[in-house]
Order: sequence, then structure tokens, then C-alpha cells
Amino acid sequence: MNNLCTEIGYHSLFKHGEQLCGDNVEVVEQGENSFVMVLADGLGSGVKANILATLTSKIISTMMAANMSIEDCVSTIASTLPVCEVRKVAYSTFTIIRVVDNEEAEIIQYDNPFVIFMRDGKSVDYPRTAVEIGGKTIYKSKISLQENDIFLAMSDGAIYAGVGKYMNFGWQRENIVDFMEALYHQSYTAKALTTLLLDECDRLYGGEPGDDTTVGAIKIRKREPVNMLFGPPQNPEDVNKMMALFFSKEGKHIVSGGTTSTLASQYLGKPMTSVLEYIDPEIPPIGKIEGVDLVTEGVITVSKVLTYAKSYLTNNEYYGHWSVKNDGASQIARMLFEQSTDINFYVGRAMNPAHQNPDLPISFNIKMNIVDELQKCLKQMGKKIKVSYF
Repeated sequence: MNNLCTEIGYHSLFKHGEQLCGDNVEVVEQGENSFVMVLADGLGSGVKANILATLTSKIISTMMAANMSIEDCVSTIASTLPVCEVRKVAYSTFTIIRVVDNEEAEIIQYDNPFVIFMRDGKSVDYPRTAVEIGGKTIYKSKISLQENDIFLAMSDGAIYAGVGKYMNFGWQRENIVDFMEALYHQSYTAKALTTLLLDECDRLYGGEPGDDTTVGAIKIRKREPVNMLFGPPQNPEDVNKMMALFFSKEGKHIVSGGTTSTLASQYLGKPMTSVLEYIDPEIPPIGKIEGVDLVTEGVITVSKVLTYAKSYLTNNEYYGHWSVKNDGASQIARMLFEQSTDINFYVGRAMNPAHQNPDLPISFNIKMNIVDELQKCLKQMGKKIKVSYF
């Protein structure tokens, strides 16, 4: 097995005035290193389009999860969805990207804008074979993967951005290619690429999208493990075991919590120093221990990280904050959301006496819930998560 993994990001702009999106994205894992992403665009907008897009993406992804061939999935959906008698177009279009063992990508495209494939920051043409399935022309491609390869799938709302406002004929695919090549940076995650492209679409629409607009980005990258220690163990006799397992793991190490930091300092035999600068008045300052990449306060800081994680999965409104600031929560967010691919949590179940103060809104259950919700968010980001409790 190679040392590559797949990062996925997707988001949508709703058509102005609509409460539901007429596009839908489904992602289904097929084993540890393979998955399928389906982006469907329902005809029109609103409830009807949403139902059509959801139906299309669910049928395809469900069949894929049952290990049916792409040909069978496409044949089923092509036969199931009729053609609109008035407009003579399909009730739903779709794009399927299947990554197999992080080594090969299969692309199936039906009436959506062609997927943009970028290698080394430049758009690359790739072979497309046209086949007739269920009376519909489907385009198939296979591409061998390399580190930092990027795939951008989109609904046609992207190429119509700016029609009648900034451009006569909309933002064409070649314009999108030029835009993405110009801003490309190797450090950008799939989610960041999605956000950058959708923000530009929204700008061209003047903040009032004339069509549902969805972008799905896939990036092939090296595995980057990050390990996070949060809370002392329930049994004090397990301290050395917990620390030994944590520090033996490859990758970066984050230690969160005052007591936890003290235990880590004692285990490493290195002093802990505090950085007294309050970068953000809501976030306690960080500390430093030689041999630890980041030392932070516990519950307050990690709660803020959870807030950022929930935002990251929706409108990403806090990106301009945590992506550049150096308080503890922002640094954790960058390490978990952008830098990591595999995250190992080491969570202590000890009760913190300070948290039993009835004047503080912190409890043991809240701490455990934070860990649970954070790992769920990270899984939605496509991270591989392992949690060990002590």
C-alpha cells in the first residue's frame, strides 16, 4: 500500500430565494483506501430539484456501496430518470469520481461540466471515452494518481456565474481553469479549494446566485498523522502507559489541558513554560514543552476548535480567523483540519476537581461530548480517526 490518502471537500450555494439546494453530493467509502463521490444536479431548483438530485446521488452511492459495477449503477440511473419532454434534458445530471486504493481514479460524467484535473498546479487534459448507456451519452475516464493531484467537479451553476451581470455568457470552464491555476498553492486543502471557487462564483453572481452551484474537490496527498492528548487518565497508574503510547506515535503531538501538560512535562523530563500573551481574549494562552508541537489549555480551547469544525463543514465563516491567528484553538484547527490526514486521540477519563465548581459551565460529560462531536466532525472531513480512552 502506498503512503497516499484522499482528501474531500464539497459545498453549495443555494439559488437566491430558495430554501433547498437542487444539487446534492454523496460520499461512500469502499474499504479503507477507496471511495466514491457522486455530485448530482437536479433539473430546475427548489424542492423538486432537491428530490431529483438526492434520489440520483443516493441510488448511485448505495449501489456503489453494495460493490456493483459503475456500468450497472449508471445504467440503472440512466434508465430510471426520464428526459423532460419540454426541455429535452435529463431530470438529473451527475458526476461520479471513484478513487481505488489511492492509486487510480475512475470518472463517470453525464451532462455536468467536465471535471477539472490538476497536476502540479496546472490543468491537464485527460482521455474521455463516450459510451451509450440507457440512451444517454456517458463519458468515462481512468487516471493513475500522484501526490497533490486535484479533481474539481461542479454543477452547471459554476459556469453560469456572472451571466447578465459581469459577463455576457457566464464564467466558462476555461475561465475557471485560469482562476484555479492562478491561485493554486500546494498547501491548500480540498475544502479550501472548494471555498475559494465558490466564493468567486458568489462574487460573480453579485451575492444572489441565479442557480444552485456546487463544487466537490478531491486532493491526493501524503498521509500526515497528528496525535492529541486530552485529559489525564482515570487511573493514575496508567499515566506512563498513556504517555508512552502517545509519544511513540509518528507525527505531530498536541497536549491539551493544564494537568495533562504537567504530566507530559514530568514524563519527558522537560520544563513547561507559559506564553502569557493573550492573542485572543476568549482563548487561554498556550504553553511550551520541548518535544511537544503544541501545548494548550483544555476544555475552553477544544470547545472553540469544535465550533470551528462545525463551521468548516458548512459555510466556513471562521476560516479567516483560525487560518491565520496563533492562539491555541486556531493552531489546533490548522493542524487537525488542514495538515492532518490521520488523527489519534488519547483521552483521559479522570474527573478534574476544578470542573466540579457549580459556578463553572464545565462537566465531565461536557468534556466527553466535545471529544465525541469533534471526532464526528473530523470524520466528515475525511480524516481517519482513532480514539483511545484511559
